Amino acid sequence: MNILFRLFQTASVGVLVLTAPVAWASEGAAACPATLQHTYLRLQDEKPQSLCQYSGKVVLVVNTASFCGFTGQYKGLEELYSRYKDKGLVVLGFPSNDFSQETGSNQQIAEFCENTFGVKFPMFAKTSVKGPEASPLFRQLAQLSGTAPRWNFHKYLLGRDGKLVDQYSSLTAPDSKGLLRAVEQQLAVAAPR
Repeated sequence: MNILFRLFQTASVGVLVLTAPVAWASEGAAACPATLQHTYLRLQDEKPQSLCQYSGKVVLVVNTASFCGFTGQYKGLEELYSRYKDKGLVVLGFPSNDFSQETGSNQQIAEFCENTFGVKFPMFAKTSVKGPEASPLFRQLAQLSGTAPRWNFHKYLLGRDGKLVDQYSSLTAPDSKGLLRAVEQQLAVAAPR
């Protein structure tokens, strides 16, 4: 498959983000929905990771921060991921300093998440999630939902087909009945072929 990437630089955090163009090669377009046609640097080692690897999974995208009143949600997100990962759920964490509560380096954030909350779900390098400097994924999710993150730990749920199911404010805990019900409903849907 022949894939081309565009580079975006997020000025506020100085992170390069690779994003695949909307028009992928014919086999890529069928295999990877538009919402996942992005590549971001992995938090732990800053190696590029294509979100297309999560095609066919139920995806919960969350903007995170280490020094926030909602930081304890890391524990619930990890529990949610551990509980449902074998059924097809993946939680994707995107640290952001947009609300001035994630000041550390990517390495410091990775160590904090692992040492404090045992986070094993995929985490990506610090990025912007709102406004004109928002990463392409978060711009796309805000456009689809009509809501950009208003604070840390805003959540977007994507179905197996990559389509937006719903968005949840920071006040929605990872173990809330509504979120769990939505996740379970999406996990019950067969993956697209």
